[in-house]
Amino acid sequence: MSESDQATPVFAIQRVYLKDLSLEQPNSPGIFTVQDTPSVDIKLGLGAEHIVPGIMEVTVTATITATVQDKTLYLVEVKQAAIFEIRNIPEEHIDPIIGIQCPQIIYPYLRANVADVIQRAGFAPVHLTEINFQSMYEQQRAHAQSTPTQ
Repeated sequence: MSESDQATPVFAIQRVYLKDLSLEQPNSPGIFTVQDTPSVDIKLGLGAEHIVPGIMEVTVTATITATVQDKTLYLVEVKQAAIFEIRNIPEEHIDPIIGIQCPQIIYPYLRANVADVIQRAGFAPVHLTEINFQSMYEQQRAHAQSTPTQ
């Protein structure tokens, strides 16, 4: 391998996969008789972990809780992951790649898995809205800079 090949920036998807999936329906089957519109709460999270130098696993996690009349219809937790090769990229560009580009690639898979599992559980599918990961990243950075460290 020549020196120019070693210095070429690399950002490549190695694999996208469903890392974890949990579905709970604590009040089934009785909850299926309730006709009220459920309240749905959605929480998202991001994670990243170095596997070996130049290889990272990035995860996007969603927790969806649907309730009606103070009873849980379902609780779904999905962790969608991908392995990325990230090499020869300037250090100042690594965080934005991990916090913006990687989640943008993973999120459509997460959305599909969430809708599918909820529909297979017997409920109307939940279609997660599009997320502006750049805005989310910038908000997290601004919050981190404004929060004093102890």
